[in-house]
Parts: sequence; C-alpha cells; structure tokens
Amino acid sequence: MCVAVPAEVLEIKDGNVGVVDYGDLKQEVRLDLVDVKVGEFVLVHVGFAIQRLSREDGLETREIFKQVYAALEE
Repeated sequence: MCVAVPAEVLEIKDGNVGVVDYGDLKQEVRLDLVDVKVGEFVLVHVGFAIQRLSREDGLETREIFKQVYAALEE
C-alpha cells in the first residue's frame, strides 16, 4: 500500500523544487508532476507532489491523519 500525505506549498524554488508544510514538518519536494502555486495543497508521495488538492480537502485530510496518529499513540 502506498500513502500520500497532504501538504501546503510554502515556496517554489528554481528547478521545480517546492518547500511544503505538513503541519508539523517542512520539507523540500519535487513539483515536476503538478502545476501548483504557493498556498495550494498537494499530495506528496516519496518526495514528489503527485496531485493538487483543494484547500478544504487538504486541511480535512491533514486533520484525519492527526486523528489516526493520536489514536495509534493511545
């Protein structure tokens, strides 16, 4: 099974590299597969943004991930 995680694009650098925010972590990812702007959400899989998401879907999915992780820690 593969998992893609929602992240907000904070910055776009030269060479199609973006800085994204997962909520608690910022990371550089490749943007070669999507046409995206700063402030938009993407799904990230193994360091590549693979799909653009609406802001609503990105925030909702991020919240679901937080709930799952919290449940696993109990």
